[in-house]
Amino acid sequence: MTTPSEQARRQAAEQRDPGLSTILGERRQLLNLGYRLLGSLADAEDVVQEAYARWYAMSRAEREAIESPGAWLTRVAGRICLNLLGSARARREAYVGQWVPEPLPDPAEWIAGAAGGAGVDPADRITLDESVTMAFLVVFESMTPAERVAFVLHDVFRYPFAEVAEIVGRSPAACRQLASSARRRIARARAGASPDTARQASVVRRFRAAWQTQDIEALIGLLDPDATAVSDGGGRALAHPLPVEGAERIAHLYLTIARFAPRLTLLERTVNGLPGLVIESGGRVETVFAFQVADDARITHIWAVRNPDKLRPWGPC
Repeated sequence: MTTPSEQARRQAAEQRDPGLSTILGERRQLLNLGYRLLGSLADAEDVVQEAYARWYAMSRAEREAIESPGAWLTRVAGRICLNLLGSARARREAYVGQWVPEPLPDPAEWIAGAAGGAGVDPADRITLDESVTMAFLVVFESMTPAERVAFVLHDVFRYPFAEVAEIVGRSPAACRQLASSARRRIARARAGASPDTARQASVVRRFRAAWQTQDIEALIGLLDPDATAVSDGGGRALAHPLPVEGAERIAHLYLTIARFAPRLTLLERTVNGLPGLVIESGGRVETVFAFQVADDARITHIWAVRNPDKLRPWGPC
């Protein structure tokens, strides 16, 4: 977020370093790259700061010798993400319960909910497209670090394989194979998923109504018989520790939640670019729900994020 005092400091810094505006102009690109690779806005922000720190650790002559600062920063950020992904398995094993990528609201909702309505710097916004839907980010988690980096850099950010190879540390041909393997994983995971946003909005709206009225039959009818529900509390909020599978089990679980917390407010919101739901209590966001809806208009996956550390962009939590 940019305040008037921060803007003044930035202008003063740009006077001292005329190239600063060019470097800061890469922030959004780097943040978008980091979020897609890591599934965490907080981690992406750390990657951007580290990339900038390495840039300014060089001498002025070294920086001026770099023909494309943006490409240099992307290479550095990509390598930092690759290293973080390599250690992610150990971090996930230490995580309490299920780990779900950090959900993001629609940019307009993010702006309204952040810091009492203060504007968010455009450089801090994530572009919400197909590559940041919860379903995509979850599939990314199943990939090897090299697959993930190769796919995101080439297929999402359109970097040629020759440049991807410099980041991944493999040949261009090997990176081409990595991206191809990643595409196959995504195709398998998305088989039968509906690309129709209006259809998903309708299904989510009916799910909300059935949940609020505690209509068990309607809930079961909206869920695929083999649906899966995952909840991420991170040890900081109550959540079911293992995935819940099957329409009837999920429906009964959600009705139990409704009965024990009747005063919760359930709102329709955009979650990672697709229709989702948010639970508010006392004006605070407690849970964000993302959905995957199949072509037959049934819900196949529900991801519920309750860890407050992952709900910062949603305002007070």
